[in-house]
Amino acid sequence: MGRNSALPAGHERFRVSPQRAPDDVGCGLLHVDMDAFFAAVELRTRPELADKPVIVAGSGPRSVVTSANYPAREFGVHAAMPASVARRLCPHAVFLPPTHGLYGEVSRGVMAIFRELTPLVEPMSLDEAFLDVSGALRRLKATPVELAELVRERVRAEHGITCSVGVAGVKFVAKLASGMAKPDGVVVVPVAETLAFLHPLPISALWGVGKRTEESLRRLGLTTIAEVAAAPLPRLRRAVGNAAAEHLHALANGRDDRAVVTDSPDKSIGAEHTFDTDQRDRRLLERELLRLSERVAASLRSRQVRGRTVSIKVRFADFRTITRARTLASATDVARVIHSTAVALLTEAVSGAEIRLLGVRVEGLSGADTPEQLAFEAGGARWRDAEVAADVARSKFGAAAIRPASLLAPGPAEPQRQGPT
Repeated sequence: MGRNSALPAGHERFRVSPQRAPDDVGCGLLHVDMDAFFAAVELRTRPELADKPVIVAGSGPRSVVTSANYPAREFGVHAAMPASVARRLCPHAVFLPPTHGLYGEVSRGVMAIFRELTPLVEPMSLDEAFLDVSGALRRLKATPVELAELVRERVRAEHGITCSVGVAGVKFVAKLASGMAKPDGVVVVPVAETLAFLHPLPISALWGVGKRTEESLRRLGLTTIAEVAAAPLPRLRRAVGNAAAEHLHALANGRDDRAVVTDSPDKSIGAEHTFDTDQRDRRLLERELLRLSERVAASLRSRQVRGRTVSIKVRFADFRTITRARTLASATDVARVIHSTAVALLTEAVSGAEIRLLGVRVEGLSGADTPEQLAFEAGGARWRDAEVAADVARSKFGAAAIRPASLLAPGPAEPQRQGPT
């Protein structure tokens, strides 16, 4: 069940309207999701396109859709779809290039609005977050629905975009509700009606049900959440494993004990690039690994973290994908260390095959001030000093102000979209 699923038949009573609002007592969890975020941000300066299909995507032959507004979605266009497919589905759409840096700026402003209402904010991505407003209701003398409407009004007034809000007693249900509220609406699931809301929905609506899990459940004859809720746990365990069975059975019965977690630390930071044409040239591949390593290292330093495990992701021309990883003796945020490790991993894993995509990731993150084992590698500290100096130069004069000489040679275009995940 997609994030933007329409409100199913029989569920209209959960939608907030000027005439009525469902009972929100005990519904202290809000899930706020921006509507077609990247496209909406771009349309702020192109209001004449608001009623036309608009797709945000890079210009390369292998670019993917970053965002599509709702008129474009009516033709089946959605995020992560190849841009070439989107052009076939909606040939009259207006394609806009992504404006790097702008979406993060708007996201920070939106999150600041949330934090004015409650300190308990858990961002899930640039365009969505959970809010626990349980403790703010008395202080603000408002109901959950009133706070949801306040959020929508402020986001629209201060940033010129719209959002949808799900209001419920547990996180899982609040997230489902926000998807059904789209675009630009509020859906409230009263605590007493949580099961009535959930049980008619298909099993794909359960958090954590992917294609394989759905196939396993369907082989048991389970097609709705109600049927999963009623299924004996031993039967579910045999089909999907112990942990997944416990998780899905609890959600299907409306139980979700997860709290809103603020400032959740990054578990890893990575970057990846899809080539316009498949590549096997070793020098070009190593140069792209350096470009990605530079980006990852800069992100690590900006967040004041280091990582001990370097991994690469390789997608071949036939779409087969592999990952390889190596744990270092000590944590690092130095691009040269990351790059040399990534090159070694690539050499060990790949021999002459054409490559469609390369990615570099650093995992096992810890604070930059965490004590680390001394290493005897010559020049490591000097490389870091040089990279920090480059960070300062780029912050003043732009991303292209300084870079390794090897990256000045002709090579693949800059990645269309990469960064921390």
